[in-house]
Amino acid sequence: MATKKTAKKKPAPAKTKAKKAPSKEMATVFIMGVAHEVPADATIMGAIEYVGYQIKRGAGCREGFCGACATVYRLPGDYKIYTGLACTTIVQEGMWLSQLPSIPSQKPIYDLNKLEPDVATFQKLYPEVFRCVACNTCTKACPQDLEVMDYIQATIRGDIEAVMDLSFDCLSCGLCAIRCPAEIVQYNVGLLAKRLYGKYLAKKSNQLKKRIKEVKEHKFDKEYKEFMKMKKAALKKLYYERDLE
Repeated sequence: MATKKTAKKKPAPAKTKAKKAPSKEMATVFIMGVAHEVPADATIMGAIEYVGYQIKRGAGCREGFCGACATVYRLPGDYKIYTGLACTTIVQEGMWLSQLPSIPSQKPIYDLNKLEPDVATFQKLYPEVFRCVACNTCTKACPQDLEVMDYIQATIRGDIEAVMDLSFDCLSCGLCAIRCPAEIVQYNVGLLAKRLYGKYLAKKSNQLKKRIKEVKEHKFDKEYKEFMKMKKAALKKLYYERDLE
């Protein structure tokens, strides 16, 4: 009679106590009015994506500042309204936040070649600047820690170089404008000052003139074509290994 061959049983391994994976600390935040549990060490942007939202527009930096993820929020037991950028601000327990993807502002149309680098230009294009009450709310709202009120006051004095210098790192996120009681759009004022300074007041750069000439002569075309053929990983490696001044 045929019998079914059975495999020889191996002795069972000794039981070891399974190590419990450490639980990730979580925080409750309210995103657009809805409570969500998110990792406590996440940025606001990371938390928004963690709960299932897709950020498709206006968040192009990820590793730096682009200014398109302006956020306002409040904290439990605190009457203040806080401002920050979603890509760099860490969530806090009980945070109640809302995104400001676009700050409405009227921007005058002008021909830079027909403007004069003086205070009269700002009086004509941005008369609301001269309603500034020096409350410093704009400075407190700035995620870049710029002295926003100081460059608005420099605008009133007609010191375009100072406006350019103090507003140089502006991201145009608009958080200053939403807090301003005089309804000034500070970032547009700074932009005009930088354009006027570059056009009329800055010293001419011989290096820039040389580089523009090289571009027009197609000196870098071969390199551009090589970059276009490279894969993303190779481009990323090249970018982070570049020489920085």
